[in-house]
Amino acid sequence: MSPAAGALRPRREAQSRWPAPAKLNLFLHVVARRADGYHELQTLFQLIDLADDILLAVRDDGVIERHAGAAGVSPEQDLTVRAARALQGFTGSPLGVDLEVHKRIPMGAGLGGGSSDAATVLLALNELWSCGLSLDALSTLGASLGADVPVFIQGSSAWAEGIGERLTPVTLPPAWYVIVYPGVHVSTAAVFQSPELTRNSSLITIRAFFESGARNDCEPVVRARYPEVAEALDWLRQRAPAQLTGTGACVFAACASASAAERLAAQVPARWQCFVARGLDTSPVQACLKARRPD
Repeated sequence: MSPAAGALRPRREAQSRWPAPAKLNLFLHVVARRADGYHELQTLFQLIDLADDILLAVRDDGVIERHAGAAGVSPEQDLTVRAARALQGFTGSPLGVDLEVHKRIPMGAGLGGGSSDAATVLLALNELWSCGLSLDALSTLGASLGADVPVFIQGSSAWAEGIGERLTPVTLPPAWYVIVYPGVHVSTAAVFQSPELTRNSSLITIRAFFESGARNDCEPVVRARYPEVAEALDWLRQRAPAQLTGTGACVFAACASASAAERLAAQVPARWQCFVARGLDTSPVQACLKARRPD
């Protein structure tokens, strides 16, 4: 290679690794349908320590390129690429990034993996590109990518209302979760467009939830349309109180200890994928950001 050709290569910083944690919906009420097609919700987001890995290397030529990603998802469809481009367009940053997404969170599973990946990219590039946007500004930008993105940007388990953008951070009791993935991809859009979906649940308070619990309004629709999810939910409910998270496909049960969760997980049939995850009050992305900033 000639010196002239070599000089055209972009400068690339060292690669950094960032986590993108999953979430559970401890309940989900659909309160109303809005004129714009979105739904008014109430839910309680619990962050968990199951996470994807996002690898980023800043480049100086403005190019955003994905080198590894979720199977079957093109770069143009990938929320991480869209997040990077949205931040670049909003801030006018001249920098680019090489990115890799290494998935552990199943897709179409109700665990928020794609939204969390996008949030992590926004948080990390805001730091790496020195954009200086606030969490609220990043949340507004993230909401254009998906309704669940803001909770991952704000970085704590939270009570959520509206379309999921009105967030109240909460501290939840310590818990370990057994999460069962029956291997089907549930379409969130199809569930929310379903004519049989309940859309008139009454508003509840945080206190009422902790005293009496609540349900997932999407469960009847998902059970009817995805028998694999119904089977997994029935199996888990024979052994512990269990719920559907989001629109599924994952179902989960809370356990008081890691050992109790491991015992339950050991019983899960081999035909299903199973995870044991610890509940988190704060996203691990916050620790990564703090580590990069001088005291």
